[in-house]
Amino acid sequence: MTVKDSVRQRIINLCETREISINKLGIICGVTQSTFNNIVNEGSKNPKLGTINAICHGLEITLREFFDDDIFDDVEQEAE
Repeated sequence: MTVKDSVRQRIINLCETREISINKLGIICGVTQSTFNNIVNEGSKNPKLGTINAICHGLEITLREFFDDDIFDDVEQEAE
């Protein structure tokens, strides 16, 4: 799994756990709907750390908590 796929899946899992939609998360985080669409619909090849931090702030979790998930254990090395 790539980094972008892992981030995408982590966001989806967090929304499901909290029983909120991606749209609602965007409102809570102050992240534009187009940014979320790019991340979740696989348009964004490299979600920015600032965006992930905004998501964490909206979900009231730390970056450490965001990345502390088994989904990141087997991230593939991506060629540039």
